[in-house]
Parts: sequence; C-alpha cells; structure tokens
Amino acid sequence: MADVTVYFNPSCSKCRASRELLEERGVDANYLRYLDEAPSRADLEQVMQLLGIGDPRAMMRTGEVRYKELGLAQVTSQDELLDAMAANPILIERPIVIRGDRAVIARPPERLIELLED
Repeated sequence: MADVTVYFNPSCSKCRASRELLEERGVDANYLRYLDEAPSRADLEQVMQLLGIGDPRAMMRTGEVRYKELGLAQVTSQDELLDAMAANPILIERPIVIRGDRAVIARPPERLIELLED
C-alpha cells in the first residue's frame, strides 16, 4: 500500500476515529500534526490537487472563529485564502487523508475507506 499521511489534530474526535479505522485495517500512517507544524502554501496547493478541488474553501473550516475574525467570507482571492490557511492552520479542515496521488477529507471518517480500497 502506498504511504498514507493524515493531517491530524489529536483533540479532534474525527481524527481519532480515522486513526482507529486505519489501525484496524493494519495501515501504518504518518500523522502530520498540522497545528504544531503548519503546512506551507505549496503543501496546501498540492492537497487541493489531490482532493480534486478548485476552491480552497472546500478544505476550510468556515465555521471556525478565526475564519470570521479574519473576514474570510468576503475574500474572493484563492491566494488570500491559501495564505490565511498557511498562517492559521486551525482553518484547515480535518482530517485530510492522503494516499498516493489522491486524498479525501475524512468527514465522516469512513470516507477514508475509499482510498484504501483502490
């Protein structure tokens, strides 16, 4: 199986459930604690490609307090949204599970199974 990376927040129940699912299936994953070590803008652009999305908001926590504080609902520039996520990783939706050249936002955690079955 190709390497699996998980954008992981240990205090998030969906992240913990995703880790349990992976462990149950014998998948050894790399857990990237993105709040401690924020991904670069280039990393975020790559994740967008792997997710197959064109709008950064599709991988943003738009209900997050920081999203509102920064006034991102009015921002139309993808560059500004990506910069905001790189500077404020709390805005990144979680968990994002990456395997090979594909990724899913594992909400619900069972969504990651589609990556494992190919």
